[in-house]
Amino acid sequence: MSDASARLVLDRPADAHVAAALLADGTPVAHGFGAIYALTSRGDGVRRVNALKGRPLDQTGSVTAPTGHVLDAFDLAALPAVVSVSLVRDVVDAFGALGPFGFRGPAAGHVPADLRALDGDTTTTQVIVPGDACPSQTFLAAASDAVGGEPLAISSANRSRHVTGGLDAPAHWRVDGLRAELGGEDLVILEHDDDAVARHRFPLHTTVSTTILGLHRAERSHGRVHLVLERHGSLHVTGVVAVLRGLGLGLTISPRAETRLVARAYDDSVVEGLQAS
Repeated sequence: MSDASARLVLDRPADAHVAAALLADGTPVAHGFGAIYALTSRGDGVRRVNALKGRPLDQTGSVTAPTGHVLDAFDLAALPAVVSVSLVRDVVDAFGALGPFGFRGPAAGHVPADLRALDGDTTTTQVIVPGDACPSQTFLAAASDAVGGEPLAISSANRSRHVTGGLDAPAHWRVDGLRAELGGEDLVILEHDDDAVARHRFPLHTTVSTTILGLHRAERSHGRVHLVLERHGSLHVTGVVAVLRGLGLGLTISPRAETRLVARAYDDSVVEGLQAS
């Protein structure tokens, strides 16, 4: 959509509902998500999104959901004995109030195979949320209704490293960069009204994919239940520790979370050239 008046804007509820209807018809939606952009599709659209991004077709996707439905994708009865359902709800509520975040836990039986992965003997799913204050909540609620409550799939809005050849492919946090890279694809772009305002909405978060906690590998240590940091992303580990401490919990950092994700850097001359081509 080159005409500015034809933009679909996340902050406009009518535009969010238009995008939700298109998603239900099968078209992926690249949309504002916390301080960055994400790609959301129907739960059966993971392979289509993987192809669009240049990922292996069978790469596992993540789930997203509006506030109030974050735990729907989990088999809460399969949580470790040291983790009560009420505690998990408190954890999800606390991090959702701060901003974008991710949780991994035992997968509910209705979660599609493309959104499930084995971790040891546990079949898990990963749920990524934009934060309670993100205007994408309207879009996600409308999209969930439009697909009859089935799980929604989500991925970062970017080309895969399998295409770029880089070590990683950071998420886009500017709509001009997103449009330059993916605007020619078969997808809908539902943009932040103002990218800077979106970033300032979540001052504790930076412009990378979410930090993720593992709920299914919780253990008691030194008299306190510890959850596992599986990815060090937009919320710094010190913020994670502070939230968990307030809930009487500790944190164990997995080896793969020892290094924090790095934000995308934009070369404006490249962005402008891609937009003009």
